[in-house]
Amino acid sequence: MSDRITDWATGLMDTLGAPGAGAAIALENLFPPLPSEVILPLAGFAAAQGDMNLYAALLWTTAGSVIGALALYWVGGLLGRDRTVAIAARLPLVKVADIERTEQWFARHGTKAIFFGRMVPIFRSLISVPAGIERMPVPVFLALTTLGSLIWNTVFVLAGYALGDNWHEVTDYVSVYSKVVAGAAALGVVAFVGVRIFRPGRGQRRG
Repeated sequence: MSDRITDWATGLMDTLGAPGAGAAIALENLFPPLPSEVILPLAGFAAAQGDMNLYAALLWTTAGSVIGALALYWVGGLLGRDRTVAIAARLPLVKVADIERTEQWFARHGTKAIFFGRMVPIFRSLISVPAGIERMPVPVFLALTTLGSLIWNTVFVLAGYALGDNWHEVTDYVSVYSKVVAGAAALGVVAFVGVRIFRPGRGQRRG
């Protein structure tokens, strides 16, 4: 799978240069199985080889991150709170009170979630949807997304640039980080389900 993604991203960059790296990152936001930890170091390696300008790589990959995040923001905006609540009311074990608590949490911590969420695998894409649902002001969303994405992208592009032919070592290290995040998310889901099954009286739906 990783080899196919590498070949695809390499072909895109060979054809389009730095804009190709940006397009790959935009698609990574929309399809999280495309890992930025492969695409970004590869862009850095291409810059080290002289196939693209390093600053152009940083600019285009960050632009791709923002474009992809903005697309998911609008998905959340189109979904809206009413539809989200209606969907939640039909899901097993999920209650409207869960949505209300999430809204309260996002109202307090939404800006931090958008900024730091851009540096967390899986959530770096998904966090844009609740921002749209909650109608976070677009200028604020864009500023936080751009800054968080620029930090994340710069670290990985520069790592690929510095490592040269060994750029893939970055992926090996980050895969451990990704697995820890995925494991924590899975444990959170299991804990949530367990609480709802064994303590069903908590958080009753409101009429």
